Amino acid sequence: MTHKIYVSRQKRGLGRPETAALVKKAAAVALRCEGMDEPCEISVTLTDDAGIHAINLENRGVDAATDVLSFPIDEPDLDTGCRFLGDMVLSLEHVTAQAEEYGGGYAHEAQYLTVHSVLHLLGYDHLDEGEEKARMRAREKAIMKELGYDF
Repeated sequence: MTHKIYVSRQKRGLGRPETAALVKKAAAVALRCEGMDEPCEISVTLTDDAGIHAINLENRGVDAATDVLSFPIDEPDLDTGCRFLGDMVLSLEHVTAQAEEYGGGYAHEAQYLTVHSVLHLLGYDHLDEGEEKARMRAREKAIMKELGYDF
């Protein structure tokens, strides 16, 4: 199955050169693991903390930077025949900081946040500490294992 994962940088020269490839691979593996058997599209914007802060404030009324934002759309694209799942915004400053904080490395953190966001685009949530959060965490762990991580 060919899915289209579009990655753009909000600012020129932002982040590491390999980030787009890491994001595309993680998104594709997440979609495959979740059984997405129809062509779909995801738009990913790579930004910094200032960029994600502005988007978070404008779209969610939250006056803070965060690591990743997911905006599910899930509509058919009549021009391409693909299902447009939505938009993802990833703060590369948060990726770098959390990679250091959690010790998993840059690639692990970029791919984990991508998997996390793709699951949100597919309808998963973790607003409480209950069953839904446990279900989402289990899927993240399984997908990260497919990417070669022991989580």
